Amino acid sequence: MSPKDLRLYHNPRCSKSRGLLQHLQALGLQPEVVLYLEQPPSIDEMQALLAKLGLPARDVIRRDEPLYRELGLDEPTLGEMALIQAMVEHPRLIQRPILESAQLAVIGRPQEAADALLAALPR
Repeated sequence: MSPKDLRLYHNPRCSKSRGLLQHLQALGLQPEVVLYLEQPPSIDEMQALLAKLGLPARDVIRRDEPLYRELGLDEPTLGEMALIQAMVEHPRLIQRPILESAQLAVIGRPQEAADALLAALPR
């Protein structure tokens, strides 16, 4: 991925995700769109994405998703790897939208977070 390439982990059913994609397109950007519910990241890809986000898995998992409690992921002693595995196996647990560049990634809610990532890209 070159410094100017962007990847958007997108759920077309999510209004925030659709809004961010439209915003990027209005800026003349064409990110690679990853329909992560159909094409979930691998464990290695998820670990790399978390590193770019600078966040632990617990901050990227959707805690309001009923599956979160059903799988017992609210157990505070669960380790990072167990949460990553759960997100890979059940991608609807992944926060959205996520905008990724070569060096950084942000959860694009609010949209200003994505704008900050864009501002940090080399020109």
